[in-house]
Amino acid sequence: MKSAAAKRVMSMPRPESGEQENELALEKSYREILSRIGEDPERDGLKRTPERTAKAMRFLTRGYREDPAQLLRGALFEVDYDEMVIVKDIEMFSLCEHHLLPFYGKVHVAYLPKGRVIGLSKIPRLVDAFARRLQVQERLTKQIADAIQDAIEPLGVGVVIEARHLCMMMRGVEKQHSATVTSSMLGAFRNEHETREEFLSLIRSAKPNGF
Repeated sequence: MKSAAAKRVMSMPRPESGEQENELALEKSYREILSRIGEDPERDGLKRTPERTAKAMRFLTRGYREDPAQLLRGALFEVDYDEMVIVKDIEMFSLCEHHLLPFYGKVHVAYLPKGRVIGLSKIPRLVDAFARRLQVQERLTKQIADAIQDAIEPLGVGVVIEARHLCMMMRGVEKQHSATVTSSMLGAFRNEHETREEFLSLIRSAKPNGF
């Protein structure tokens, strides 16, 4: 026989019920879109497309449900180290907020610690937390730099993103080989030419194919 406390727990709404409700609403919207573009959402190949697309969109925008500051707070360490820390060639996928088409590329992050460092695996996770939202590349670049600056107050932060945008490649000007480069330089990376050049030279070296 279940206790009263156990019965109360069982009767409580499941934590994911709100997410399930959102997915159902998204499914309905995607079904409507298919109809509006002249397709039959009930034909064999499209019957489950609204469901699959809703799940994909929730995954691609999961950054709205993550707290970047909390993510970093769980991996800050006191270390007596004041040389440049670089994590480069971080794969990045995001959605352009203007056309909801993907843009993708590489993110390079560097900072000069001042008594504290960030666990290395948290930097790619920070990139994902901001990238998995509707974005523009310029804002994404600045958000990553600002989050690191706020978390550990280093001597400086540098972030460079190199990306290709399907809104330029598939539509509009239809330029297949153009890349967009953005940067955000804070502290020593903005004020000291040598620091900035060291960072830029290190991320240029041994670049993988594609950028």
